[in-house]
Amino acid sequence: MYGEQEGATYNGHFETVCYHPLFLFNEFGDCERAMLRSGNVHSAERWRQVLEPIVERYRKTGVRLPLPSRRYYEYLEPRDIGYAIRLPANEILQEHIKHLLKRPAGRPPKKPSIWYHDFQYQAKSWDHPRRVVAKVEWHRGELFPRAGFVVTNLSAKPEGVVHFYNRRGTAEQWIKEGKYALNWTRLSCHRFIANQVRLQLFILAYNLGASCSGYAYRSQSTTGHCAVFK
Repeated sequence: MYGEQEGATYNGHFETVCYHPLFLFNEFGDCERAMLRSGNVHSAERWRQVLEPIVERYRKTGVRLPLPSRRYYEYLEPRDIGYAIRLPANEILQEHIKHLLKRPAGRPPKKPSIWYHDFQYQAKSWDHPRRVVAKVEWHRGELFPRAGFVVTNLSAKPEGVVHFYNRRGTAEQWIKEGKYALNWTRLSCHRFIANQVRLQLFILAYNLGASCSGYAYRSQSTTGHCAVFK
């Protein structure tokens, strides 16, 4: 940040005075929406205001969303929108995959041994059970396996659900591209609304550049759409 920007505040995570914008990407690398926010807001602050217009546009196309927070269940399910959301591990989830947590017999291979499993699970805060997909990885030289859980309403095989969920990490790279190639963070106007307009112009330039070069469409072989927040 430069000077005294209206709405810029100290953010403990980034350890600096800044804004905390919210971005939403589709699977092709296009930034569908961006919102400028004060620096001290929660990462998911005003998510509905950003997401809802996009959902209404895509809801008839079989949209699927790998979202990062459990708060979206009640919003997505009535709209028949598929999702994949990471779950923190607990004893009950671990019990469902205990047969995969035993070290495989024999000398471990150089490549990780990967196992998948799915089951029905109902957390205390849920009003009905949901499908959970687990991925267990045994790595050579590590004493314990790596286990992760994803709750989903998708009907794909467990491997497909995990692959779909993992795609949300790609958007983190698109955010870095915009930040370092186009200087999205160079919001040096004094007024907040002026910086908001400036951010939208950066997004427009990013989408136009990516579309002209064909770079944003490097993942057209995938299906569905993904929304990722930052």
